[in-house]
This record gives sequence, structure tokens and C-alpha cells, in this order.
Amino acid sequence: MLQFSPLRTVLILLVAICGILFTVPNFFSKEQVAGWPDWLPKQALVLGLDLQGGSHLLLQVNRESIITERLTDLRRDARSVLANDNGIGNIITTDAANNRIVIELTDPSQRDAAAAALQGLQNVITDSFFAGVGVNELEFGQTPDGKLTAGLTEEGINRRMSSLVAQSMEVIRNRVDELGTTEPTIQRQGDDRVLVQVPGFEDSDRLKNIISQTARLTFHMVYPGMSAAQAQAQGLPAGTMILPGQDGGNELIYDDVALGGESLVDAQPSYDQQTNRPVVTFRFDTRGAITFGEITSANVGQRFAVVLDNRVLTAPVIQQPITGGSGQITGNFTVESANDLAVLLRAGALPASLDIVEERSVGPSLGADSVRGGAIAGIIGGISTVVFMLIAYGLFGVFANIALVLNIVMVIGALSLLGATLTLPGIAGIVLTMGMAVDANVLIFERIREEKANGRSNVQSIQAGFSNAMSAILDSNVTTLIAAIVLFFLGSGPVQGFAVTLALGILTTLLTAYFITLFIIGRWYDWVRPKNLKIQLTRFIPDNTKIPFMNWRRIAITASVVLSVASIAWFGIAGLNLGIDFKGGSAIEVQHQGGPADPGVIREVLSGLDLGDVQVQGFGTPEDVLIRIELQPGGDAAQQVATDRVTEALAAENYEVRRIEAVSGTVSGELAMTSAIGLSVAVVCILIYLWFRFEWQFAVGAIVSTLHDVILTIGFFALTGIEFNQTSIAAILTIVGYSLNDTVVVYDRVREFMRKYRKVPIVELLNMSINSTLSRTVLTGPTTLLALLALALFGGEVIQSFVLSMIFGVLIGTYSSIFIAAPILVYLGLKDRPEADKPAAAEKRADGAAV
Repeated sequence: MLQFSPLRTVLILLVAICGILFTVPNFFSKEQVAGWPDWLPKQALVLGLDLQGGSHLLLQVNRESIITERLTDLRRDARSVLANDNGIGNIITTDAANNRIVIELTDPSQRDAAAAALQGLQNVITDSFFAGVGVNELEFGQTPDGKLTAGLTEEGINRRMSSLVAQSMEVIRNRVDELGTTEPTIQRQGDDRVLVQVPGFEDSDRLKNIISQTARLTFHMVYPGMSAAQAQAQGLPAGTMILPGQDGGNELIYDDVALGGESLVDAQPSYDQQTNRPVVTFRFDTRGAITFGEITSANVGQRFAVVLDNRVLTAPVIQQPITGGSGQITGNFTVESANDLAVLLRAGALPASLDIVEERSVGPSLGADSVRGGAIAGIIGGISTVVFMLIAYGLFGVFANIALVLNIVMVIGALSLLGATLTLPGIAGIVLTMGMAVDANVLIFERIREEKANGRSNVQSIQAGFSNAMSAILDSNVTTLIAAIVLFFLGSGPVQGFAVTLALGILTTLLTAYFITLFIIGRWYDWVRPKNLKIQLTRFIPDNTKIPFMNWRRIAITASVVLSVASIAWFGIAGLNLGIDFKGGSAIEVQHQGGPADPGVIREVLSGLDLGDVQVQGFGTPEDVLIRIELQPGGDAAQQVATDRVTEALAAENYEVRRIEAVSGTVSGELAMTSAIGLSVAVVCILIYLWFRFEWQFAVGAIVSTLHDVILTIGFFALTGIEFNQTSIAAILTIVGYSLNDTVVVYDRVREFMRKYRKVPIVELLNMSINSTLSRTVLTGPTTLLALLALALFGGEVIQSFVLSMIFGVLIGTYSSIFIAAPILVYLGLKDRPEADKPAAAEKRADGAAV
């Protein structure tokens, strides 16, 4: 095993060099990297919004507006095809509850002719992926009293929504590109949502207005001879509607669109030559110019309304025919609003209304603080892990540290190669990987010591140490990998970033711990040929330890049962301090620019805004404050208005907005359900894996141990009042993986000793197994805790709940693997035999096996 073939050596060196090469671009500017030869990697990590600032919006197609608009169109088309084309008298009403229109004929004898005419309105909506394959959008029928109906099918609505999402993405991309931003992310999520992330764009309100505004521009003739007020009092004339105007009044206009904004080819901000006020000039294509000329020629002296998203921007009197195909839109524009309207018109109208169901924005100053804190946490976590390994293993600690450095380099290189986005939780995943990566090397080194103590030669000890440790290393890391995969699919944004770095860290750990560490030790042994193989420099756990853990099993299990019941009871009484991820609402982090913040002043300022329950609390430094706003009645639009009012009120008090998170009730409910399902799926997948790898008692023992850890962690959240958010789910799944990691190491040793010592009583065998792995437990736990403590001190408040729960989880997971997972095997009848069978021989074997 220590003799590597040339091919294997080349492959190992090639992997290490590639990892370094893909990491290097992250330490140079984009301008410097651009000048490199083409054969060198140039892709660097993309910093997430929480590290460089920017805006994150999750938009959802408004289903109700699509149905309402489609029914309006259907009603208009039905009236046209019946009355105008076929001369069939009718009265049409809308049955919104059943997504249909109802047609009452003035002459019932024309029912068959009317039904045949309505069939011509059928529309087949095709799937963009399968041309020619589509569904009927309409279904026709009649009511019990003989009225005809035309309604929207469920399949047609869903297919139209899917098509509108694809169209909306293109419009959004055009709008964002018009803003001049770099590297925006625009992705489809599910059937009716679009995710937009724009790094470095600080004005989230402006971004929201530009992206979510439908910007449907239409031109209508104003109804002559009657005002909107008169129409409201006397009744609307046929074919008209009332829309609000820019000046606060209303306008009575024809509902037929005289000309649509789709004919526009250009729109630019400009200034009115007479008033010098900002306006928007527009230009039609040839067909639009002809139509515009015909309309203005036929209606000189009449008013012509320019309507944007069902609001009349302006309604001037046509003074003379306009045949040039261009015009201008006047209104109460500022320079910025005129520019934004021009951007919207150039990019085109959204085909459907989009609601903002989730908003997250981070200011550049907070992003810089997060990068600084994450870097400090990473450096301290790395240095503490390196020093700890040097103290524990000396020269072999140097080998482990070389593998650790290559491990982190390969994680960063892989993230760069994939073009992955690095988030603050992603940095936490890398720091956590540092703490957990030494686990594999500790298992290997301790196994080498065991083999050496059992009388094997140096080479045999090294070979046996690596081969015998791999079973525990593989099983323990696969369980954590399963948790990371589930996290990736159930999470979003930062949680996915954490899952990616954790998964990559596990894979690179398996590679570096076995192949690279073995390669380094093999080369060293060939060069030095030491007579004595000194593995450990400092012995934290004495050899031949015989701690009677099983003697305390009843006390430990009783204490765990009491704590578990107390955790469930307290959870039922106090509940969890749910973050906005799960209960909806808005969270706004602000920083006072003139010294320490005054929460009392903030409460007084916000009390007059009538926003319901508003919580104000210190957050991080004395200058920082976190404000939480409950879900507002009136839906997502009202929530956005509330957030805007808070930021405007605090800006007047010299507070800078550093972060905004707004989650709708719809998304929060979905997150809660998805998180519960994801947690269950992860646990089930892990336990199925253990069931196949071990006997059924081990899987059941892992179930009990895992439930114990999850229940106590939930109790920890309930007792401390730490905010429970989406990163808390990530913490619980990571705790599950870490706890099972510990449990599997002990179980693997139990399984090995069951084959090796067939006549040793189960209680004694469990004691032997725990004691023989105690060195690994004592060494791995502190390294992970050191990394987590560095994150707790320097990682920032945003991941505080994640880190604190992880620290608790590491401690409770270590405890449960010894005092819950192992003793439960006794009660499951793993090995039903007499307690004593040749005790002297058993004791001798135990002495030889203990480390």
C-alpha cells in the first residue's frame, strides 16, 4: 500500500495542482486575471449578496390577475364574435368563482349558432418544449337554465402561467441589463416564480419598482361629453371604464385599446422644450406610426389617454394629426422616474403581474463586515486546528495539516470551478469543514497506534491503520453527506451555499485523508525509514483506559428521558422564537451613524406608523438595531409599503439600512412545510443507509440517539429564545450528521469487536469499544468546537443562531453517542449472553485492544 504506482502518484499530484490552480484566481483582481494565458483557470468565487451587498427578490406570477384579465378578454371577444360578427344579441356576465363567463341570449332560438360561434374562441396553449403538444384553454357548456358558458380550464391556466413566467424572465433580464448592473442572477423557481439577485445594487426600492411593475402601456380615447363623476352617478356607458389619473382624479375612457405599447420601438427620457420639465419621448414602429396617425387624424379636438398599468399618465387634447410616429408622455416626473419609465418601456411590458413574495437586501457596509468577520473566523479556526494537531501528533500532525490545507484549497478550487456563490453560511461550512476534517486523520492515526501496540511492524501498522479506519470514515461521512444533499434541495440561497460547501468539504476530506495523507506518509517513510513509529506527541487519554461507561447507563438514560420530556413540554409552553422565514413579516437591520443607537427613540418614531406589532432590539454592536414588523393586512403590497415607511422614518433619524428581509405568509408557510419534510427525509435516508450497513439494532439505536439530539436541540432553542430560522434547520441537520458521525465510529468498533471477541459480554464489549475510540472523540470534539467558537466570536450576528446551536449540538451529540447510542444496544438484545464468560481472558483481550 505504501508503494504508489507512477500513475497513482501522477493522479494525486495532478488533483492537488488543479485544486491550487483553480483557487489562485481568487487572490487576484479581475483585471490581473484577464491578462493571464487562456490555458490558466480564470473563474473566481462569486460572492453572495450577504458578502458584497445587493438585492434578492422572489417574484410570483399573480394567478388571480391572470384569470381576471383573461376573463375580461374572453368577455370582450365573446361579445365581439356574437354581436359584431354574427348579430346575436346577448348579455354577458362574469362568474369569477367558477372562472367563466355566462352568456344570456336575447333570442334563445339562436343558441346553436351562438355555441358554434363561441367554439371559434378556443385557444390551444402549447408547451415550449414540445411543439404542437398543447391543452385547450377553454371549455364550453351551459347552465341548468339554458345559459351558455365559456370558462378557463385548470390545465390551461397552469400552462399559461408557465408560459408567462418564461416571458417574464426575458423582460426582467432586459430591464436589469438596462440598469447597467453586472452578473445578475435570474432563475425560474417552480411553475410560477422568478428569482432575481442583483449584486452590488444598493437601491432595493428602485429595483423592486423597475422589476415588478407590469409596465403595460396602452392608448385609449377618452369618452366625450361625460365626466368620470357623472358616469359613476348615472352608470357607465357601454364599452367604457374608469381609471385613476396621475393628478388624483379619475378618467372615463373607452375600454377598447386604440393602440398598444407593443408597437413602441424606443423610449427615452427628455425635457419638454416649453416647460423644461422631465418627459418621456417615444417612437412607434411603422405599423404603429400609421395607426397612431390615423387615430389622431380622425379625432382632432378629442382627448387621447396614455395609460400605464391601469393608471392614466396623461390625457391631452389632440391638437392636430401626428403622423411622424413619435410623441411624448408628460406627467409629474423627476429625472430618475422619467429614466425608469423609459427603461420599462424599452424593455417591454411584463405579460403578467408579479408579486414580491420574498425580499432580501444587504448594504455594502454589512457585506464588508461579513467578509471581514468570516475571514477572521476562518483564519482563527484554521490556526487553532493546525496548532491542536501539532500538539497532539507532532510530525504526524504536520502531515495532517498539509492534508487539511490541501483540503480547504480543493474546496475553494471546486467552488470556483463550479462558479458557485460563496455566502456567509458557506464560509461557516468551510470553517466547520476545518474542524471536522481532522476527524478522518485522527481515526487513521489512532488506528495505526492500535496496530503498532498489537505488535505489528511499522509498515504493517500504517497499512492496517489506513485500511481498517476507512470503514468508519466512510460510514460517518456518508451520513453527513446525506444531510448536506437534503439541505441543498430543501434550502434556498445561503442555506444552499452552506450545503454545497459542506458536501464538497466531505468529498475532499475523504480524498485528502486517505490518498493524500497516505501518499505523504508513504513518501516520508521511504525517505526516513524510522526505527520507532511515534504517532502521538501528547497523550490526552491514557493508554488502557477502562472507564465503566455502561455502569452509568441507567442514570444517563433516565436523565436524557427527563430532559427530553422537559424540552417537549417547554416547547409546548413557550414555543420557538420563529424568524420571519417561518412566520412572515419583515426584518430590518439599521445602524446609527452618530454613535450608539437608541431603541427607545426608534420605538417612539415607529409607534405612530400604525404597523401592528413592531419589535426593536439591539443587534451586534451598540450602533446596530434589528426591527421586526409583523405581517401586514393587505398582503404583499402592504408589507412592502410598511417596510418603505420604516426605512424613510429612520433615515430622518440618521439610521442607515444595512439589511432588509421580507417574507410573505405564503413563502413562510411553504418553508415551514418544506423544512419539516426535508428534516424527516434526511433522517430516514440516513437510517436506511445504516440499516443496510449494520444490524437492525444499530439502526434503531441511531434512531433513538438522533431523536434525542433533535429534541434537546429544539428544547435549547425554546429555552434560550434564540431565533429559529432557515439556518437553524441547517444547524439541526448538520447536528444530526455530526452526531451520527460519532455514533457510527462507536458502532463500527462495536461491530469489529463482536467479530473479534465472540465470548465477551455485551456490556463489557461496549465499554471496550467506547474506550478504544475515546481518543478520537476527545480530539475531534475540541477541534470542531474551536472552529465554531471562532465563528461565534467573529462570524457576525446573522449566523449567530446557527453557530450557537451547532456548539450545543456538538456537545450533546458527543454525549449521546456514548451514553444513548451504545447503551440502547443492550436493551435491544444485540447480544443476549451471560455477563461473564472467562472474565480473565476477556480482561486480557480488552487490555490489548484498548488505546
